[in-house]
Amino acid sequence: MAMHRTGRVARLLPLVGTLVLATAGLTASAQAEDHRTLGLADIQAPAPLTENAGSGPQLDTLASAPLVEAQPADPEATELGTGMASYYGDELAGRRTASGERFNPDELTAAHRTLPFGSKVRVTNPKSGKSVVVRINDRGPFTRGRLIDVSEAAARQIGLVAAGHGPVKLALLDR
Repeated sequence: MAMHRTGRVARLLPLVGTLVLATAGLTASAQAEDHRTLGLADIQAPAPLTENAGSGPQLDTLASAPLVEAQPADPEATELGTGMASYYGDELAGRRTASGERFNPDELTAAHRTLPFGSKVRVTNPKSGKSVVVRINDRGPFTRGRLIDVSEAAARQIGLVAAGHGPVKLALLDR
């Protein structure tokens, strides 16, 4: 997991450096232009650094890249937070859920205390990095400290079956 975060930070460092340089350039140009209001279109990104044989990195004045806004990973998802999840399986198979349908442990369904029935939720296991999309069809969990109960099929897909419960991250998907 630390390797993954390190890689993410390494990919972001050039962008951060570009934003810092662009901001410094924006400040200087704003002072030179009598503090006029600047919009995003007025910001110019500095040219990328290139390697020159024997002399180290140099500013490449021929190439300039426009600033790119960071986009969220999934613009159609609303983060619901993190917490503990558990799963329920064969012991409840065939029983009616709070929505009225019969529980099937082989379907990708879940129980949540407040989300509307039919809501689609992405459940991610941060330990394994695996995700599954479940449909809310029941109420619960009724165990203190639990955020969601998923079906056995969903727990299997994200790697929760062996432990029986574990930390998850939830995101509500737009329908």
